[in-house]
Amino acid sequence: MKRLLILLLICPLGVLFAQDVAELEEARAESKRFVATANEVLTQEGNFPKAEGEYRKAIAKNPESAVAKYNLANSYYNTQKYDEASLRYKETAKVAQTKAEKHKAFHNQGNVFMEKKQYKEAVEAYKNALRNDPTDDETRYNLALAKQKKKEQEQQQQNQDNKDQNQDQQNKDQQNQDQKDQQGDQNQDQKDQGDKDKKDNKGEDDKKDKGDQGKDQKDPNEDKNQDQNGKSKEEEEKEKKEQEQEQQQGNKGDQQGQQKPQQVQGQLSPQQIKSLLEAMNNQEKKVQDKMNAKKIKGAKVKSEKDW
Repeated sequence: MKRLLILLLICPLGVLFAQDVAELEEARAESKRFVATANEVLTQEGNFPKAEGEYRKAIAKNPESAVAKYNLANSYYNTQKYDEASLRYKETAKVAQTKAEKHKAFHNQGNVFMEKKQYKEAVEAYKNALRNDPTDDETRYNLALAKQKKKEQEQQQQNQDNKDQNQDQQNKDQQNQDQKDQQGDQNQDQKDQGDKDKKDNKGEDDKKDKGDQGKDQKDPNEDKNQDQNGKSKEEEEKEKKEQEQEQQQGNKGDQQGQQKPQQVQGQLSPQQIKSLLEAMNNQEKKVQDKMNAKKIKGAKVKSEKDW
């Protein structure tokens, strides 16, 4: 009974396993047909979109098909769809069952990186290809070329980095110089403003000092005189000047009335000269009158002429 029960339990499992195997084989076969159709479309028609669709159907039927993924990656590479090609080559290397399949996937992956100028990644891809097939001279050549390109790229990058670094340093120096010049200009402006303010303040102080000095300079006896006489110094000086002017005018009148010209010894005084001239004039007038009288007395009277 126990053996019979075990057989009854094992039989359904065997049937299911056989059914799964059959379905898997059918899916693989159908996947191959889709790959063949896609290859034919590309070869005869060159219709990439249609071929891409067939490859996708093949991958959907059998996700472990390295051939379907590899051929789809090649179609992407030939149409310069390098990102899609790189992804499909990577998938191919994961599902590949043989070294030959892995070698092809890594080799073409390296070619994609060379096209994208990712030389460091290309070197690693070619190395992985040689690990699966060390006899491939084409892969070895591509590896050497990738190393040379990688070295040149690194040198160019180093030069660019040095150039950028020098440029950054120049920009930094220029910025520091600009800040220094700006600070110098600000200091100079502050100095000029300070000198101007100092000069203005000095002028104001000088005016104030002069005004205060004029106010502070007083006759020390001014207050005393004002207290004693009830008058300010200015008023006293004014009265004093008026008194002096009046006294001068009085003295002048007295001098005019009293002052007489003093006769210098041996010289005639102006009064004497005046008197002498008047006497001479009178004498000359008398002589002239006498002469005129004689002329009148001795003159002949002209008679009328008889006819």
